[in-house]
Amino acid sequence: MVGDRRRDGCKNVNRRTKRNPPTTEREEAPAEVQIRLARPEDATIVATVLHKSFVEFEPLYTRQGFAATTPDAAQVVARMREGPVWLAFRNAEVLGTVAAVLKGESAYIRGMAVLPAARRLRVGARLLEHVEHWAFQEGCGRLLLSTTPFLDGAIRLYEKYGFRRTGGGSHDLFGTPLFTMEKDLRPVK
Repeated sequence: MVGDRRRDGCKNVNRRTKRNPPTTEREEAPAEVQIRLARPEDATIVATVLHKSFVEFEPLYTRQGFAATTPDAAQVVARMREGPVWLAFRNAEVLGTVAAVLKGESAYIRGMAVLPAARRLRVGARLLEHVEHWAFQEGCGRLLLSTTPFLDGAIRLYEKYGFRRTGGGSHDLFGTPLFTMEKDLRPVK
């Protein structure tokens, strides 16, 4: 099975081992926070969560960078065709969202956002755990994401969950600075 590819590219690297899906030894998230796959009819909700989650940082983005970070409903539907988009909610109240797309042997996390009022409820942690489990099931060897240097809280969360900055240097999103972080999912030999 070495070299087998699943769907859009992740090698079946994790399925060749007896290792169980990734787990953390961190405190479990409150049971009431649920995550489900978003549907096209949820696109407006996803777009609203993204906008409300990033609007406080809008002055730090370029106009085009902010627009790319906060896609409208039509752009969210287009993203849904490229990979899964999830919603986190509690008691039918949406708290956050995240999306992923397969890129070669990696899963690229994008559009991760938690509403400001929900940031202390471990919603971001639950979303990361969910994407990691999905990527592992897809046979991906690593997770990738890009973030801006001014999203300090998000960067701390990513680092807490094992993400490290890549050595590839910085890049930008329409003039807004970005850097890439990665987490290896391959079994330790």
